[in-house]
Amino acid sequence: MERCSWANVSELDQKYHDEEWGVPVHDDQQLFEMLILEGAQAGLSWTTILKKREGYREAFDKFHIETVAAYDEKKIADLLENPAIVRNKLKVNGTVINAKLVLEIQKEFGGFNEYIWQFVGGKPIINHWETLGDVPTSTPESDAMSKALKKKGFKFVGTTICYAYMQATGMVNDHLTSCFRYGVDVGE
Repeated sequence: MERCSWANVSELDQKYHDEEWGVPVHDDQQLFEMLILEGAQAGLSWTTILKKREGYREAFDKFHIETVAAYDEKKIADLLENPAIVRNKLKVNGTVINAKLVLEIQKEFGGFNEYIWQFVGGKPIINHWETLGDVPTSTPESDAMSKALKKKGFKFVGTTICYAYMQATGMVNDHLTSCFRYGVDVGE
């Protein structure tokens, strides 16, 4: 069975690739989780984040947006001592800030899903890349998402992070044409 070449690093990468990557996500809590995990990955490998994913879910109350938005300085200090996550003060503080901003977006747009999917016109962009080298690290859509999120005050939302987020949540399907997942679960 042929996969996208990046997915052959570990069993965790394979499972993530085979079951999640490129599948459209519309649940606000899952969209928030992936935004935080993609930001946490900055400067690290995705395999590192996948290994810490369950630790993140436990440490951040399963990414319950209202709960994370209410974290106080003591909770943040506790998180910075937790080896189950990436203990980076800017990233941990950014998670709390981003949760508060997601709540604001939910009030304004009726949901984070409604807001974030607007950057791809509400439906997945299906690409037809033949090699990993063909896949871009950013696009005009990720540029627009990054700019809009930064304007609202979000942290760790550069265009490369936004593009990886779009891939992770199925807003963009970048499975290679040779991959067994190419063309699967891209509907909507």
